[in-house]
Amino acid sequence: MAELENPHVMPKVITFLSSLLQREAESNDSVRCIDPQNISVFHGLTRPTISIQSYLERIFKYANCSPSCFVVAYVYLDRFSQRQPSLPINSFNVHRLLITSVMVAAKFMDDMYYNNAYYAKVGGICTTEMNFLEVDFLFGLSFHLNVTPATFHSYCNYLQREMLLESPINLPKPLKLHCSFSEDDSTPQKHRLAV
Repeated sequence: MAELENPHVMPKVITFLSSLLQREAESNDSVRCIDPQNISVFHGLTRPTISIQSYLERIFKYANCSPSCFVVAYVYLDRFSQRQPSLPINSFNVHRLLITSVMVAAKFMDDMYYNNAYYAKVGGICTTEMNFLEVDFLFGLSFHLNVTPATFHSYCNYLQREMLLESPINLPKPLKLHCSFSEDDSTPQKHRLAV
């Protein structure tokens, strides 16, 4: 709970989200060769030198979005993967997908957020590229941005289980994030980003 009250404390969700995405990217790197026909605007020419963990910490530090945005960004990444199976998350696209999903989540969830130019600087890309990424991401999601309370809590529970599996001794408290949605969802999405 203290991590939600103090905006300077790195939330645990960042650590475990980065761990999940790292495993997913490595798994897809080893299983699939990148087909030139399946390269999208999210793919870099080389793997970024910054780790996923450090990249998420940078986004958290400078974007000032709520910890809940990172859960919603994870929901968006999962939806994107389900709707775009030919573009699996890998080490060439995970960073661009992350900055885009967090930016879209902040715009959808938070009352105050930065513009695309600011997110581009945080993400280490140019504003024009950030704009293209946002448009492609939104179309890749078919503009399905609403995350109901049931879906949000389903993903929180999943992340909590992952946290407990990874370090059962160090995490006695459950993940507590606020949810500010009003619709009910009777069919939560299956978590395909889990390795």
